[in-house]
Amino acid sequence: MSVTTTNIMTSTLPVMERFYTIQGEGQHQGRAAYFIRLGGCDVGCHWCDVKESWDADKHPQLTIDNIVQEAATYPGRLAVITGGEPLMHPLDALTRALHKQGFRTHIETSGSSPLSGSWDWITLSPKKFKAPLPEVCKVASELKVVIYNKSDFAWAEKYAALVNKHCRLYLAPEWSRSAEMTPLIIDYIKDNPQWTLSLQVHKYINVP
Repeated sequence: MSVTTTNIMTSTLPVMERFYTIQGEGQHQGRAAYFIRLGGCDVGCHWCDVKESWDADKHPQLTIDNIVQEAATYPGRLAVITGGEPLMHPLDALTRALHKQGFRTHIETSGSSPLSGSWDWITLSPKKFKAPLPEVCKVASELKVVIYNKSDFAWAEKYAALVNKHCRLYLAPEWSRSAEMTPLIIDYIKDNPQWTLSLQVHKYINVP
């Protein structure tokens, strides 16, 4: 069941990149997906691997029609909106247009900005630098917490208590510390089996 919210409409969005690949993380790992990475982020994670996305002004404004028409040239019908922080932009028009073309709409967000758009799947990845809003926690389809150090496990449990009972729970090692953190995550999940390991498979197989 999709989650729908209403916000100010927009006809263009700053697009850093868009590409057809497979989803590398979470519940839908391994599925064909068209990614739309929007420019703009006010969260500022120091370990972010797409810092070039932070300044929205550095990326071209593309029309909704252009974005969706390009996506529709590929056979997959799963569209993932990511960033940056995509919820800095009103996304109602984009998700409506994607749905008209038969896409399932997924978003990857820190949850730190108000929810807009109509979503079939919401991946909430909370960050310490700017906390997610309660409204986003309540409707998250999956919670993905990046583990950078041992203290992040307690922080993950804090947000696991705020999401709905149907939300899937994932722990993901921060890429630069994966060799150190992955064994700790495995041990933690063995003791706390409500959690699942999420790896950035796309990086291991060298696809976008």
